[in-house]
Amino acid sequence: MAANDFDPARKYQEQEEVFFDDGREIELLHFIYNHKDIETIRGNSAKVLAAIDEYARTKKYLMNVGENKGRIVVDLIKEVKPQTMVELGGYVGYSAVLFASAVKEAGGRRYWTLERNPEFAAIIASLTDLAGLSDIVKVVVGPSDASIKRLHSTAALGHIDMMFLDHYKPAYTTDLKLCEELKLVTPGSVLVADNVIKPGNPPYLEYVQMTCEQKRANTKGSTVNGVDTRFANRTAQQYLNREGQEKLDETRVGNPNLVYKSELIHSWEPSGVPDALEITRCTGEEK
Repeated sequence: MAANDFDPARKYQEQEEVFFDDGREIELLHFIYNHKDIETIRGNSAKVLAAIDEYARTKKYLMNVGENKGRIVVDLIKEVKPQTMVELGGYVGYSAVLFASAVKEAGGRRYWTLERNPEFAAIIASLTDLAGLSDIVKVVVGPSDASIKRLHSTAALGHIDMMFLDHYKPAYTTDLKLCEELKLVTPGSVLVADNVIKPGNPPYLEYVQMTCEQKRANTKGSTVNGVDTRFANRTAQQYLNREGQEKLDETRVGNPNLVYKSELIHSWEPSGVPDALEITRCTGEEK
């Protein structure tokens, strides 16, 4: 097998490491800006995405949302037509370029991408600018919960019409509850959670699938050092090893009166490994 041949098993093994720590993300930036077609890539979101895909296909694997899941979310954006969309975990900006372009086309005005890693955030800013999306995309650097609180306190973010969760898996539920408490997520909000099968997110799936009565009973799994024990140790630690200790507020109760309707949409990772998106619509609020 040639060095660049697609090998799903090998690619998925790499993907499970989550952070490769070999500089491939910065290498991607050099690859694109040194591309022979750079002048035709400028201002064209589709060509920016194609260049990212080219690097991932011929050089090194990247943890991008990929074509299959991407198409599902883009179709949902066309349906929902969010004025404001928030992304938790931007990585190198593939999803920001893809989804912000769709939000803009649907008449939306703002795409917030929250990324903890400052290097990744710089790459997102560079590639969304290259794609001609700097007028709609705003990149926020720092822990997701702190960024959400700051955006809310400064009135930069008043409501989330649509949110894409693709960051530290144990933070999916705590960040959603924070958004509920701040009334950023209310009836009409639509949530899309990635990687709910691989590597998996049992606490999040349980929460969005609970009835309001069950949520009010405060049913939840046990935690060790702030991380739900239903997460495999590898899943809990892979982010922490790179980014430092992530302190989650497991005391958050959110708004248990919000009514959710959830649907699991099966799809695939770019590596060919089966996964799914959990699409959750906030349909009302019990009194």
